Amino acid sequence: MEILESYGVETVGIAVAVVAVAAGAAYFYFGKKSKGSLDPENFKDFKLVVKNQLSHNVAKFRFALRTPTSVLGLPIGQHISCRGKDNVGEEVIKPYTPTTLDSDLGYFELVIKMYPQGRMSHHFREMRVGDYLSVKGPKGRFKYQVGQVRAFGMLAGGSGITPMFQVTRAILENPTDKTKVHLIYANVTYEDILLKEELDSLARNYPDRFQIYYVLNQPPDEWNGGVGFVSKEMIKAHCPAPASDIQILRCGPPPMNKAMAAHLDDLGYTEEMQFKF
Repeated sequence: MEILESYGVETVGIAVAVVAVAAGAAYFYFGKKSKGSLDPENFKDFKLVVKNQLSHNVAKFRFALRTPTSVLGLPIGQHISCRGKDNVGEEVIKPYTPTTLDSDLGYFELVIKMYPQGRMSHHFREMRVGDYLSVKGPKGRFKYQVGQVRAFGMLAGGSGITPMFQVTRAILENPTDKTKVHLIYANVTYEDILLKEELDSLARNYPDRFQIYYVLNQPPDEWNGGVGFVSKEMIKAHCPAPASDIQILRCGPPPMNKAMAAHLDDLGYTEEMQFKF
């Protein structure tokens, strides 16, 4: 069963704010909570100021906030709704999980993977600098608090990396947070891996707190990560063992989520130890 190839995700929206770790640390130490730029009830428009094409079907979009010191105001673990139009002019609303933190001032970024038949993909493909994106939020059930667990295990597939990256970055860039993160990230091919440069950088900078294990269904000839689909053996080897002070987060397409839930149950992780985005 080609689980990863059936992800069915039309558009990958990843809000990536590129700032120095020192700036993030300064925020967590001294930053005063600013009013966010989002409205949970009404869509607000944000201007596209930079568009960089990263590959034939992936681009990075930078959207400006109201002022250079404005913050997005998205709680860790939450997501936003984005509104656009498809190729026949019909309205489309899709949820995305930004990884922007409130230490990122004045803008947020979305890394978008655009699929040929994706309705929201069409909207982003047609966007030009100076256009506006309508956004509403925050939304979501997960709300992270420092120290809520000793360690997280994370099981991500495809664009399911977005909430994992958001939570991981927030944990690692907060000097008061000692939580450890163990991430298993599955894709079909090497080219499908999103945010690999950023993830590898976090692994290099925080080797005692963050480990990542890549799994590919169709790996290249030279590959030292996992092969096939995420198995119980991989979870046992790369995630924290069942305990009252750990939690396993998972996010991926429905087939993968179903398979991972079964694996976790078999390994002894209780319902309280699991969370699905």
